[in-house]
Amino acid sequence: MKKWRSIGDSFLSAGVGVAFVMIWEIISRFQWIPPYLLPAPSRIIMAIIQNAPLLWQHARVTLLQALIGFMVAILLGFLLAVILDFMPLLRKTLYPYLVTSQTVPIIVLAPLFAMWFGFGMLPKVLIVVLVCFFPITISLMEGLAGVDRELMDLMQAMDATPWQQYRWVKLPTAMPSLFSGLKISGTYSIMGAVIGEWIGGRMGLGVYMLRVRQSFATDQVFAVITVIVLLSIMVLKIIQIIEKKMMPWQHHTRKHEEVLDQ
Repeated sequence: MKKWRSIGDSFLSAGVGVAFVMIWEIISRFQWIPPYLLPAPSRIIMAIIQNAPLLWQHARVTLLQALIGFMVAILLGFLLAVILDFMPLLRKTLYPYLVTSQTVPIIVLAPLFAMWFGFGMLPKVLIVVLVCFFPITISLMEGLAGVDRELMDLMQAMDATPWQQYRWVKLPTAMPSLFSGLKISGTYSIMGAVIGEWIGGRMGLGVYMLRVRQSFATDQVFAVITVIVLLSIMVLKIIQIIEKKMMPWQHHTRKHEEVLDQ
């Protein structure tokens, strides 16, 4: 029963999306909204097809910057979360500053990075790191802090070293929280790279978007937006695949629960 309900929900969601696109197409075709403000989905698709080689060249640069920044953010976020969990006093000291750092809009810091580091890849990567770092760190910190106290008492009673406690109890327990942060950060990484490219550069989807906007090519602007959305979805799907590979027990548990509910 639950399986058929899930299939029905998927069809309903897809139907809403198709209806939205059709209404958008009709509005644009009859020019109820001027095409230079809202181009039809068919024109956007044609813009993607016609400019596919150029879009791919810019998308590769954006994807590379997002990937490098995302990897650095994972490394730094993982290390900081483990250190703060291991040292509660340091956590109490730094946690308010971590939260405060997120109150500063990235779009405000981007011009400063361009002034300090130029218009190369480095400022874009730094922006991606800042965007992705916080969700990863906080998610992993919360996951490590939520470990069952009885399991930790058992490990200590067995005279386990801190490394063994993290290896066998804390990190496996915190994995769902970590991947929740990774999913959020992964989608943010593309956005962070594009924001960095708005400030300056030679290549990238953000640079290309500014160029076509200045030409009032609205269909190409929407084409770039579509590519950005697709890249973000692609990153999210890759993280979900890695999650299933690294946490097979959770995937099997969900399947078992679905079977019991049927």
